[in-house]
Amino acid sequence: MSPRNTQRLTVQGGAGAIEAVANVPGPALRGIALVCHPHPLQGGTLDNKVVQTLAKSFFALGYAAVRFNFRGVGGSAGAFDEGRGETDDALAVLVEARSRYGEALPLALAGFSFGSFIVTRVAQRVAAQGLVLVGAAVNRFDVPGVPPDTIVIHGEEDDVVPLADVLAWARPQALPVVVFPGTGHFFHGRLPQLLRIVTTMWSHANGDAR
Repeated sequence: MSPRNTQRLTVQGGAGAIEAVANVPGPALRGIALVCHPHPLQGGTLDNKVVQTLAKSFFALGYAAVRFNFRGVGGSAGAFDEGRGETDDALAVLVEARSRYGEALPLALAGFSFGSFIVTRVAQRVAAQGLVLVGAAVNRFDVPGVPPDTIVIHGEEDDVVPLADVLAWARPQALPVVVFPGTGHFFHGRLPQLLRIVTTMWSHANGDAR
């Protein structure tokens, strides 16, 4: 992703302005990917490295990758709202993205940690092509069930969201979990591999064997 492929957006949401960044690979888009960042009160922003890696993954797949700051973060107005207002923020950014890049384009939803919780809530409101959940915060929020083709990726040594909690959440759904051995919550040193896994799994799940 380069500056010429990067667009900075201001979207109007329920709490005021929402700061967003879109990485757009070109006019012939395969879809729109909405990417959500970690907890706003714990340093989460649209520039988080895992969030940027998810955006790069979808950019490489030909999607307009749109990430944004939840209310109260960076240039976004408002204050933390326990997930309710943040879901509304995501939906407002999605409306803007669709108006800019194509109403009929397939939608990918991806999130890291708290952002995973938000995209599962968004998925209950809009039709999505698929979801990618990294470090899903299932021990901290009431994360709803997800479609069986959801891509769930977690670090074996995650000390923020223990792997056991993710497996307990996934087990009743018969949902596979991709485990990165020896990896913590923030995937330090493993981001290139995370990008490869996301792009490969998404391509195979969506009929593109590139």
